[in-house]
Amino acid sequence: MPKISAATVADHRAQQRRALVTAARELLETEGDAAAVTFTAVARRTGLARNSVYKYFADRAELLAAVVQESTPRWTERITAAMAAAGTPELRVAAYVRAQCELVRDGEHRIARALAGDRDAAALREAAGHAHHELLAPLLQALTDLGDTSPELTARLLQGLVNAAVTALESGAPYHPTTDRTTTLAVAALTAVRPSAG
Repeated sequence: MPKISAATVADHRAQQRRALVTAARELLETEGDAAAVTFTAVARRTGLARNSVYKYFADRAELLAAVVQESTPRWTERITAAMAAAGTPELRVAAYVRAQCELVRDGEHRIARALAGDRDAAALREAAGHAHHELLAPLLQALTDLGDTSPELTARLLQGLVNAAVTALESGAPYHPTTDRTTTLAVAALTAVRPSAG
């Protein structure tokens, strides 16, 4: 049994749980396949016995959901920070698009892609749905500030454009031309939802 290195047993358990989630995330990043995330594999990476993993997670679906919950703030922070640095709603939408393309370029999206095809994908939908809502929030605000009367619909349509760009990038499309074209199209689409001056 690993030695307790935290101030309390509760702190130790929290550390061990974080270590297991980190191990699962690293497996997703390196292997690109959620099937690689097994209790045996994460136990090996953390130095725990396989049976000990069950003290922290009932099954692998719960572990993978924890990975989604842990990764979402990192993704959201990157997108939110990029948008906060932009001035106008149009520039914030452009930053939203570029930030997501950057996440793909930097390998962060490999986690989401690996999880999407997993056998426990159905069990992960709730965690993924929450993550998706978190990612859309800053876009919804930008569209509202622009005066869009249906920001939720517009946000989902714009995200569809981003998803197409993500698919293209993951299939080997060149980063800069793909990102530039997607950003241009997204910003151009805003003319259709901006209130008319008259």
